[in-house]
Amino acid sequence: MSRRYSSPKGPSQRQLRAGELVRHALVEIFHREDLRDPALHGLSITLTEVRMTPDLKQATVFSAPLGASIDRDKHPEIIKALNHAAPHLRHLLGQKIDMKFTPALIFRTDDSFAEARRIDELLASPKVARDLGRDEEG
Repeated sequence: MSRRYSSPKGPSQRQLRAGELVRHALVEIFHREDLRDPALHGLSITLTEVRMTPDLKQATVFSAPLGASIDRDKHPEIIKALNHAAPHLRHLLGQKIDMKFTPALIFRTDDSFAEARRIDELLASPKVARDLGRDEEG
């Protein structure tokens, strides 16, 4: 999944500030509120990034369940439950933030942790270690 912004320059300072404002408010909501969905009950969720559209009316929230006990197969179910709860979360968000419009929320899986783990495993493999050893000798 590409995580690029539509602008070739990247997000504006305004988009970054609004994204962080929304992320912090959502973290507080998840910490304080008890969501009724059984797929989300008792689950700790990490919100890694919030990307705002240039008009600040839509927010893409990259999230991942916290903890090694969560199956990778359950991630789509959790994201589906978060998207189902998005209107309620938007309502709660509107009470916490001071913006002209409360952005619509779209939840996406954050695969950056899995990708980082995969790169670490590649770097720790004997084949790569052998190649790195050759570079240090030469």
